[in-house]
Amino acid sequence: MTDSRTTAPLKVLIYSDDVNTRQQVILALGRRPHPDLPEVEYVEVATEPVVISNLDAGGIALVILDGEAVPAGGMGIAKQLKDELTHCPPVVVLTGRPQDAWLATWSRAEAAVPHPIDPIQLAETVVGLLGPRVVA
Repeated sequence: MTDSRTTAPLKVLIYSDDVNTRQQVILALGRRPHPDLPEVEYVEVATEPVVISNLDAGGIALVILDGEAVPAGGMGIAKQLKDELTHCPPVVVLTGRPQDAWLATWSRAEAAVPHPIDPIQLAETVVGLLGPRVVA
């Protein structure tokens, strides 16, 4: 593996209409969710059109979408991204409850983490999705 101190930061897009949810995600993951990963740079987004424009621009390593966001929920956005983007980065959907994980499967998201956000579960999920991309 390359020296992570010289690797460019990984851009993680966080979508939620609730600034508190975005802050919970950032606090849960921190600047470096794992020592083998480069630092993370967060792109906070509150609306669906800005999600789409950021992904169209490229450079996003991972997308975290709030399934409870309004008016556009994260699961619908995840499905749209997976259907429309040729090279869509991995997607994590924050679900309203653990029982909603099956909906995240419908959206083609790679993972689902329920509210309230468990920092350990979110970090393990994110590291599991980002780790192979960094090594490759």
